[in-house]
Amino acid sequence: MSYVVAVRALCEFTAKAGDLDLRFTPSPTAQEGIAGHGVVTSRRGDGYETEVSLSGVHGPLLVRGRADGYDPAQNLLEEIKTYRGRLDSMPERHRHLHWAQLRVYGHLLCQQRGLEQVNLALVYFDIGRQTETVLRETASSTDLAAQFAEQCERFVAWAARELAHREARDAALGALRFPHPSFRPGQRHLSETIFRANSSARCVLAQAPTGIGKTVGSLFPVLKAAPGQKLDKILFLSAKTPGRQLALDAMETIRAAAPTMPIRILELAARDKACEHPDKACHGDSCPLAKGFYDRLPQARSAAAALPLLDRAALRETALAHDVCPYYLGSEMAKWSDVIVGDYNYYFDGGAMLYALAAANQWRVSVLVDEAHNLVARSRAMYSAELSRGALRAARAVAPALLKKALDRVSRNWTELDKGATAPYQVMPELPAKLLTNLQGAASEITEFLAENPAPLDPALQRFYFDALHFARLSESFGAHSLFDVARDGANGSTLCIRNIVPAPFLKPRFALAHSSALFSATLSPWHYYSDALGMPADTAFIDVESPFTADQLEVHVVDRISTRFQHRARSVAPIARLIGGQYRDAPGNYLAFFSSFDYLEQAAQAFAEQHPDIPMWRQERRMDEAGRAAFLARFSLDSCGVGFAVLGGAFGEGIDLPGARLVGAFIATLGLPQMNPVNEQVRQRMETTFGAGYDYTYLYPGIQKVVQAAGRVIRTTGDRGVVYLIDDRFAQPDVQALLPRWWGLDAA
Repeated sequence: MSYVVAVRALCEFTAKAGDLDLRFTPSPTAQEGIAGHGVVTSRRGDGYETEVSLSGVHGPLLVRGRADGYDPAQNLLEEIKTYRGRLDSMPERHRHLHWAQLRVYGHLLCQQRGLEQVNLALVYFDIGRQTETVLRETASSTDLAAQFAEQCERFVAWAARELAHREARDAALGALRFPHPSFRPGQRHLSETIFRANSSARCVLAQAPTGIGKTVGSLFPVLKAAPGQKLDKILFLSAKTPGRQLALDAMETIRAAAPTMPIRILELAARDKACEHPDKACHGDSCPLAKGFYDRLPQARSAAAALPLLDRAALRETALAHDVCPYYLGSEMAKWSDVIVGDYNYYFDGGAMLYALAAANQWRVSVLVDEAHNLVARSRAMYSAELSRGALRAARAVAPALLKKALDRVSRNWTELDKGATAPYQVMPELPAKLLTNLQGAASEITEFLAENPAPLDPALQRFYFDALHFARLSESFGAHSLFDVARDGANGSTLCIRNIVPAPFLKPRFALAHSSALFSATLSPWHYYSDALGMPADTAFIDVESPFTADQLEVHVVDRISTRFQHRARSVAPIARLIGGQYRDAPGNYLAFFSSFDYLEQAAQAFAEQHPDIPMWRQERRMDEAGRAAFLARFSLDSCGVGFAVLGGAFGEGIDLPGARLVGAFIATLGLPQMNPVNEQVRQRMETTFGAGYDYTYLYPGIQKVVQAAGRVIRTTGDRGVVYLIDDRFAQPDVQALLPRWWGLDAA
């Protein structure tokens, strides 16, 4: 059995040494890098070969990659690197790594084409000046073969261990048994569907209710499919920390049933949560855990690879035992782990680490997306960008004199744009070409300044700089999937926004790269909304898993005599307060009452307090911190009674677990429709143009999803009993009721 390794991965493993240094070094964007490569290769003569596929074997290693260019006439192999700023400021370790890669390619070329020697050239292309700096050497095939063998030998012992681990892992997974005596109702349906999706390399959307064991039910079939499908990694992605903890717990449950199973599980934590020295910069001159990081990494990596579970605590303990950074040890271990648990952004974001690694190393990955109804909103945010006029002013105020003119040009273009956008909110027909050109120019000048002056930027200038880079990068891919809008911001001027509406074009390559993807949630109806918005493949399967709950567990009452529309809210609060009080007096217990906004919540809570001063009540506050949220939930105990008032779609509308007597009922005084405002109306128009379902895709489906999530807090186990009141006459409409769970029994109240 061969161990396949990319040229870059081999060199990064064997040729990196010294400090971890993450001082911001100006670098071209991905688009600029591609364009730069194109400029260089276009300057070459006839017969020049680009993207030359090369591979070679050393013992158990199959090393492969693509060299940037080869000129047979000159017997010249080139590695092209784009950069900004001063080339002499590039750290020597980067140059060392580049030569290591080029020499490996040189050996593979000599071996593949029977060459006795080859000319090698590192071509550094300055994106700003469009100039080349070329470093050359001539190497014999004998010398290159010796260097290749030396590098491979430094990797081969690790590769042998990895091959042994993979063989043992796959053998254990082939014999793996389900960790419980039997499947829960619905759990087998989910598991079989995900197993078949992996076996046929397809994607699946699974609407699966709470209580069936979705986490174990999704992980187990992918683990079983891994040996047959030759899966390298299983990625379990979730929007929130509790979901990621459930995945870690599920893997521990599976491991407990097969304690000798050799499988590595990694939890990826956010950088700000994993950082040991938040007051220090990420380089060896500042942080002790960055000093000599790559010198100590081999021992830390070996120790980490010996652990079956690398959750945040274990990763931290291992890293500190070897004096390396926990966060970047975690990034390294992503290359060597079997199951990786992390946030959506690690695979779906524009700069996603796991997606980049999977593409570069040609991994075969299976992706599991938990609570996938959140992925639409999260993806839109990933591919949106804002620029504030106030932030530009703040940046100019602290900018060095050399940069002020560039920022002034942006400011003048911004003023011109504002003159043509006089409304409080206005969608523009196209991106402002002049402003964008000067914005990119200002970002380039700041980049050049950083290259010449490596000291940290003032925070205000740095914030604007990063915002400008993000805005400029998204402008390169601007299209019908996004809007460009201008919003007035009072005295601060205006805010420019590239607002993504349909993330599908950005996510399609992510789904295409994965061997299989399974997206699951209790609320994925209608499935075509999620499939369209997320850009899932045309052959994506959809299943609606049967609920383990029955209609006699949950009384669902439609209160169609009350309208919660904005114009009717003032007169709705008194009858809603009476309804809540009446239910409480009939059946005292813990209840949640959901409203569409804090204003509505406060009106209803005040009316309830006046009508029922003896009934305990508590409310969600604006900008509630973590301690406040914990205190709110703590009121729902097994022996307490009262009513908590909360905002639909907020912190208490999903992702909380209050089984049994901790929660016996919910009142939902809204359809959850997003606010009808100029932004959402533009979204509706774009959704109508793109999918022919503007109102449903913008308002109805996202709103009902929040309603079902909130109602789902009441019944968490097959032993729970409870009641839900859907308060609005529109809940009686057939098209709305068609979107509610099939197992609910609806009664008018």
